[in-house]
Amino acid sequence: MNRINKLFQEKKNILSIYYTAGYPNLGDTVAIAEELERSGADLLEIGFPYSDPVADGPIIQASSKTALDGGMTLKLLFEQLKDLRKTVSIPVLLMGYVNPMLQYGVENFCKSCAEVGVDGCIVPDLPMIEYEELYSGAFKENGLTNIFLVTPQTSPERIRKIDGLSNGFIYLLSSSATTGQNLQVSEGTEAYFSRIADLKLNNPTMIGFGISSKETFDKACQYANGAIIGSAFVKNLKADDVAGSVKDFMKTFKS
Repeated sequence: MNRINKLFQEKKNILSIYYTAGYPNLGDTVAIAEELERSGADLLEIGFPYSDPVADGPIIQASSKTALDGGMTLKLLFEQLKDLRKTVSIPVLLMGYVNPMLQYGVENFCKSCAEVGVDGCIVPDLPMIEYEELYSGAFKENGLTNIFLVTPQTSPERIRKIDGLSNGFIYLLSSSATTGQNLQVSEGTEAYFSRIADLKLNNPTMIGFGISSKETFDKACQYANGAIIGSAFVKNLKADDVAGSVKDFMKTFKS
């Protein structure tokens, strides 16, 4: 059983934290992972930056630019993660856009993930049919979970297809906006989450986009197995006190 499946069997109200590799300082990637685990995070999503992050809001965009300007690349990221599993035991996903993955080579990317102990990937702009027909073999051979995204506009037929291709969890976008927007649980949002629940999917679900406080985290957990916090965490990282800023942020969610 992989780390992701084990986590969802053992815990409820799972707290996943996203942050950008190489931000706020180029060498902070593993130190942030270690401090997040110590501070109570259940799951990590490490973003590999890209120059055209179309789904991201201004906070994640700015962190990506800082990381790229500082010299972050996928090659460097895998070098930074080579000893990850000596100090980090919780599940770790890499999240980013398909272009850097293609440039690195998908098979090489999957092998590198497996070598450093990454459990899976979230690649929002990787078409499902391309994953299924071209890349699913490389993912499976290297024990990687591919996490698919669902939006309020996703059809039930596509959601069932995603459920059949998934072996970890399904990422529910709270809205079709970019990252960093506050979660607003309107009648429409509640109806969307209820539609997902009524499908009785085989895979657990996590809600992301707009989770910025303990209140919005708790609210999301009413509809899913947990929630993902990204922009709010990245915004609070301080370059001159990375460990302290991680601890202070996590106190809010784990109190």
